Amino acid sequence: MSISLDNPLFIIPFSTGLVFLLVGLIMLKFPPKKINGLYGYRTTSSMKNQKRWDFSQKFSAIELIKLGSVLALTSIIGLIYNPDGNLGMLLGLGLMIFMVVLLIIRVEKAIKNKFKKEE
Repeated sequence: MSISLDNPLFIIPFSTGLVFLLVGLIMLKFPPKKINGLYGYRTTSSMKNQKRWDFSQKFSAIELIKLGSVLALTSIIGLIYNPDGNLGMLLGLGLMIFMVVLLIIRVEKAIKNKFKKEE
């Protein structure tokens, strides 16, 4: 067993985790002030009104930081396990997609719980 930094099971989760962390920190420090279609966490539920928008920007930034950290830490698996063929790529992409889906689920659930009375 040898450590290989060119393993997609290391590269994909590590680089995606760093991007999540960076974007989360930027959004936390410089959240989009007004509802827009260009920058920020943009879903139908987050863009219904300004209160939802403000809440979802801060919450999603914190979630991005958490999930980015977890994703970057899971890249350690790629240092230990170096699968053959495309399996490493599939596992790395699977982890990334899982974290994106988890982010959306967690933020949408938080918006729904916070603004129950509006529905």
